[in-house]
Amino acid sequence: MATPYHPPVKRSVEIAGHKTSISLEPYFWSLLKAAAEREGVPINALVARIDVERIAVDDPPGLAGAIRIWLAVELARQ
Repeated sequence: MATPYHPPVKRSVEIAGHKTSISLEPYFWSLLKAAAEREGVPINALVARIDVERIAVDDPPGLAGAIRIWLAVELARQ
């Protein structure tokens, strides 16, 4: 990827048997794929786990925002 500045790309994922679309910039899709590979799970499973964490808070962000936040926290831990 030549530049991280790119408009969001919409992709379908399945969470708890339901398909949904998520729009993320390609940079975040790459980070999400790498995180799933590190954890040895499919992207859908990682997104589902992030979704469970997201909906457990009092004022949850949207799913795409939750994924970005989760990825930022994971990068800060490395």
